[in-house]
Amino acid sequence: MKLDLFERFLATHLPTATSFHPHYDKALSEMLLVGGKRFRPSLLLTVVEALQPALLESACWAAAAVEVLHTYSLIHDDLPVMDNAPMRRGHPTLHVTYDEVTAVLVGDALNTYAFELLAQAPLAPTTVVALVKELAKAGGVGGMVLGQAIDCHFTGHRLSYEELVLLHRKKTADLIAASLVMGGIIAGLSSESLESLRTFGLEAGLLFQIRDDLIDLLLSSEEAGKTTGHDGDKNSFVTLLGRDGALDAFEAQLKLVDDLLAKMPEQLSVALAQEIEPYRKLR
Repeated sequence: MKLDLFERFLATHLPTATSFHPHYDKALSEMLLVGGKRFRPSLLLTVVEALQPALLESACWAAAAVEVLHTYSLIHDDLPVMDNAPMRRGHPTLHVTYDEVTAVLVGDALNTYAFELLAQAPLAPTTVVALVKELAKAGGVGGMVLGQAIDCHFTGHRLSYEELVLLHRKKTADLIAASLVMGGIIAGLSSESLESLRTFGLEAGLLFQIRDDLIDLLLSSEEAGKTTGHDGDKNSFVTLLGRDGALDAFEAQLKLVDDLLAKMPEQLSVALAQEIEPYRKLR
């Protein structure tokens, strides 16, 4: 139900910019419309639905902001200067369909549009400010962008396990954790409860990344819906630990996530366990 609500909201709040440009307006929403797992907005909405369901519609503004920011990061991640990936979400990447300039500018536009959405959220001003701060911190200077900078700079240079974990906490897990915390902010949770959600989100994000690295090894591009088999010179859990080591790390991380779930209030624990369920398997 919540994802149906989210998809309807997103479809009516897409970025638009009418002009005589031949494809910019279409490209703005293209990667949002081709779908995706919607993992991050779903986590945010799950927290709100479990704790304050009356706020679910209002929370869609924040959930959309998270998905828009995440989509910008994918568009930039796929650029020739970074991963040079031709496919994302089962769809050609924007630099393939159009050109590299369009992909860069659409990514820039979505980055800022995420905060335009948050600014319009029908929530208390103090809540909106807290949401803006949380999303900007996770997606910006010392969060996702730092992770991407480390990833790109050290491609072809083997990192230690601790450095690899830091890379992926920043590049992937910070935004996943922020999605949960943003849901908690909307639901009015205490600072202590928000930090518990953040801890869970960081560990769930690491689980998500180890699984993603294994998928790059085990699945074809068609099965995964994105380009696979291109992590050979990148710092991934598979390249560092090998196939069996990465599988062991995946199982250990899954146990850690389950242990954190068990410490949460039952209503929230059950709801988040359902969100994690699809990521317990590699196919």
